[in-house]
Order: sequence, then structure tokens, then C-alpha cells
Amino acid sequence: MITAETLRRFAPRIKNVEVHASALESARANGSLNTPRRLCHFLGQIFVETGGFARMTENLNYKDPARLDAIFSAVTGNEDARRLIKMGPEAIANRVYANRLGNGNEASGDGWRYRGSGYKQLTGRANYREIGAIVKLDLENNPEMAREPKDAARIAVAFWDARQCSPLADNGDVDGVTEKVNGVAKLGLAERRAATFRALNIWKP
Repeated sequence: MITAETLRRFAPRIKNVEVHASALESARANGSLNTPRRLCHFLGQIFVETGGFARMTENLNYKDPARLDAIFSAVTGNEDARRLIKMGPEAIANRVYANRLGNGNEASGDGWRYRGSGYKQLTGRANYREIGAIVKLDLENNPEMAREPKDAARIAVAFWDARQCSPLADNGDVDGVTEKVNGVAKLGLAERRAATFRALNIWKP
């Protein structure tokens, strides 16, 4: 279902398209992504998570203090956000993901170590441990594996199936899928919906 040609049509700015297509198709064939509709919902989500397949790690290069403060409750106002931005992406990750998702405190470095990675942007020590167990990879001790296409594709499909996203996709529920993938904030919902619909015009149900 996923070929270099169809993936390039879906994501025209993608680089190393053969690598991504091969990794995703191999993972897809070993999960529940066995209909065009399910695949399109999956691809719509990972398109947004990766910025159009442009990155395999979370973009923490914030420039706007107000946006950083608005997104993360661990940031306490614009002045705090300005300080964090000056300190850089690693400091931002360690603050905003501290004591969440199985991570330790800010000083532990877990926020950066287990920052969003891969097609799904898997985040947090607990998720690395859980999904690692499913795909039989020690992601907790080797988090960098989540950033390589072959393993990242297996992780993304395993997360999708663990969160039972395919039944939501069957019902065309972009909102529900987005909440499973991104959380209750459902960031980028409009973009996810647009990407899903674009995929449906390529991999027609």
C-alpha cells in the first residue's frame, strides 16, 4: 500500500522517500493498518507529528515566549519562557516533561532523553518502556532507536494498535484519533484533518 511514489505524492517535500516508504510499509503489514482508510488516518497523524516527514525528533526550538507558555503548564509566564528559550531546547524539554509520563524531575534529564521521537513522536520514559516491550526493543535504555526510520515505524504502528486507533479511523473520527495520538489538547487538529483527507485522495478507500 505504501510505495515511494504514493508517499512522495502525499508528502512532496519528503527526503529519503525510499527509506521511509520501506520502513512504513514493513511496519504497516504487521499491524492493523490493513485498509486504506486506517492507513490514511495513520499517515495524516504522522505527517503532522513529523512536520511533513521533515524531522524525527521533536522541534523544541521555540522562539515565541508566549507560545511556549501557552502550550506547557510547567512554564510559568513569559519571563520564565524567555529564560528557557535562552537556555535552549534541552532545558525546555527537561522542564516541560519533568515528573510526567514516567519521567524524573527536571535535573534527571529525562525530558530531553525521552523527548518526542520518530513518526509518532513517542514521548516520556513510560511510553518508551511500554512500547519498547511490545516491539521487543529496549527503548528505555536506548531511546535513540526511536529516531531511526525502521524502528520508528514499528513503534508508531505498535502505539497506534495499543491505543486502539483503527476502530476510530474506521468511523472517520479524526478528533478521536488525534486525542489518542497527541493527547487531550489535540494540537494541530485542523492540520491533521487536512492531511488525512489528502491521504484519502491518494489511497482511496
